[in-house]
Amino acid sequence: MKELIEAVREFHRKHDLKARGGEEMLHRMNLIMEEVGEISQCLTKGKPRRELIEEHADLLILLIGNAIALDFDLEEAFWKKIGRIMERDSRMVDGTVRVTET
Repeated sequence: MKELIEAVREFHRKHDLKARGGEEMLHRMNLIMEEVGEISQCLTKGKPRRELIEEHADLLILLIGNAIALDFDLEEAFWKKIGRIMERDSRMVDGTVRVTET
């Protein structure tokens, strides 16, 4: 994980995202929504698997970038969250499994 974070950090430095508005969270949220839309298009339009994989990588890069922009430890946040959700029960909702707080 540390290598992924450092690679994205280098991308931010290379393009000076902090000074040029690229770390502004509303901008980043729009980029995330765009990527989620592209993932949806891959699924609904039957695009090749390689495109679906690439869109997921784009989304991961943006999420890592959010941790950089907001200056928090993404790995630590992940382990805290996964620990909490592993304690949850699952339930079926409209024919699919959900693991949410009740």
